[in-house]
Amino acid sequence: MGKKAARIARLSGMALALAGATAAIGQQVPPATVADQSVPDNAGLNIPQNLQIFGKVDPNIRKATAIVNDNVLTGTDVDQRLALIVAANNAKLTPEEADRLRLQVLRQLIDEVLQIQQAKSADVTITPAELTQSFDRLAKNFNRTPEQFRAFLASQGASERSMLRQIEAELAWQRYLRRRVEPFVNVSEEEVKGILDRLEAAKGADEFKLNEIYLAATPDRAEQVYANARQLIAEIQKGQAPFGYYARNFSEASTRGVNGDLGWVRAAQLPAELASAAAQMQVGQVVGPVQVPGGFSILYLEDKRQVLTANARDARLSLKQMTIKFPAGTTQAQASQRTADFATTIRKLQGCGSVETVAAGINAEVVQNDAIRVRDLPAPLQEIVLQLQVGQATPPFGNPQEGVRTLVICGRDDVATGQLPGAEQIQNQLEQQRVNLRAQQALRDLRRDAVIEYR
Repeated sequence: MGKKAARIARLSGMALALAGATAAIGQQVPPATVADQSVPDNAGLNIPQNLQIFGKVDPNIRKATAIVNDNVLTGTDVDQRLALIVAANNAKLTPEEADRLRLQVLRQLIDEVLQIQQAKSADVTITPAELTQSFDRLAKNFNRTPEQFRAFLASQGASERSMLRQIEAELAWQRYLRRRVEPFVNVSEEEVKGILDRLEAAKGADEFKLNEIYLAATPDRAEQVYANARQLIAEIQKGQAPFGYYARNFSEASTRGVNGDLGWVRAAQLPAELASAAAQMQVGQVVGPVQVPGGFSILYLEDKRQVLTANARDARLSLKQMTIKFPAGTTQAQASQRTADFATTIRKLQGCGSVETVAAGINAEVVQNDAIRVRDLPAPLQEIVLQLQVGQATPPFGNPQEGVRTLVICGRDDVATGQLPGAEQIQNQLEQQRVNLRAQQALRDLRRDAVIEYR
């Protein structure tokens, strides 16, 4: 996969980020006051305000099956995908919630069918080997072997087949875009220069690498949607799946297609509610629900930096990790006591030179790493390490099953002052923004032209 295509699923860029952070998260412009009792004709529809509905339309009474351009989506397809979402979130849904989610799943399955069909029309195919490789990687994200993941899916009422369909759609669509969209995207030198000038003007401003889940809520449903968002946050914090998984399956913003990624944004580019929340977040933190016009947002701060300023998280560390293990049968009280003793020992360390001697005295293991970036550490450790000086150690962390450990800082190579990105880098980013926008337009066209029969 080329560099451009590899970024399609994770880069939203400036234009798309702004769309995801403002219009796509449900901001609404109040309609203008008009005298003829009709709504403003912004869409060319001229819908009267005093209207009467003839008949009842309730999408929930449809069976969740459909034929999409002669491709059949069965109730089993929907139920298996729904079961996977419910299992991944350990959710207990009311019948009403299950019906709403089932319709959302059906819409997602329809999009996947359309993407696969369009890719095949361009002679794009995904090989079984590619599907297997992606499935194995996904299983690893769930902390399972491929065999364990298959058994997990079956036990939850889902299936490997359902997961492979989703994988095929994502890979096929990316490859289709690379073949039929990317070659026709162009960026001028003037546009690149304009971006560089604006970056120079914004030097030193905070930027946030944000991911978002947006849940729409009308006033009468606000309380219920808020409660659902709280439950979703609790599941995210369990760490059973990446944030992007939940964004892809639950978010109602257009950014769901890129796993909720808003890209790098500054506070001034965000709605006031989100800007305030982002400014108080630590890297790796999930916050919410944040009330925004039209609903609620859940935010995940992936990274933080200052424009054209060296990022401390890019510093490379030389460190030693000291680990104590707990034998089988260790009680919680015994583990707590040994961890407390370990913490006391850590405070007595006299720099990296004393680590091996101290470790030998308490039967601890020592591992050395001379080239790890701060940002490659788990988010909670990043914040701690950034405050330490050479020779100091982190507090104990870990668990009785895998051992309790500490990191001792032996050296730090800070990065040079941030420089303006190169023109080629800016051009690539602008191209990806346009590829993403055209991808959204293409999918809208496919939906519009599709022959879909609901059963």
